Amino acid sequence: MSDRIMGFVGLILSGLYIWAALLIPESFMADMIGPATFPIIIAIAMGLAAIVMIVRPDMAPQWPGVSRLVDIGAALLVMVLYASLLPELGFIIATALASAYLTWRLGTAPLMSVLTGICTALGIYAVFHLALGLSLATGPFGF
Repeated sequence: MSDRIMGFVGLILSGLYIWAALLIPESFMADMIGPATFPIIIAIAMGLAAIVMIVRPDMAPQWPGVSRLVDIGAALLVMVLYASLLPELGFIIATALASAYLTWRLGTAPLMSVLTGICTALGIYAVFHLALGLSLATGPFGF
């Protein structure tokens, strides 16, 4: 039953995500795919996963303990902080910090988490900004 409830919640969230993506204004420099395409693709994937949870629920789901729920809440807080600090810190710094924290909480050693965060931020920056020419948040250092 809880899987179906989470499936319906996920389906509602994916619908809201599509709606929010469609509200993104077009910039004066319109590109072929537009700013809403990537968020809509993510929302469709989320909606499909939610439908699977509704149609084929786990009959005996095992919910995480309190410590794991705290970890999940902390990860959610990091994502909210990421979205809030992205304009101030810029894409590379904010993404590196968020990625480093999240990989550390997934069990990576602290030094490797920092390296993973930096490599993730630079890799995504290279693909989306340098290769695809998409505009990303610039921080105090211009990147």
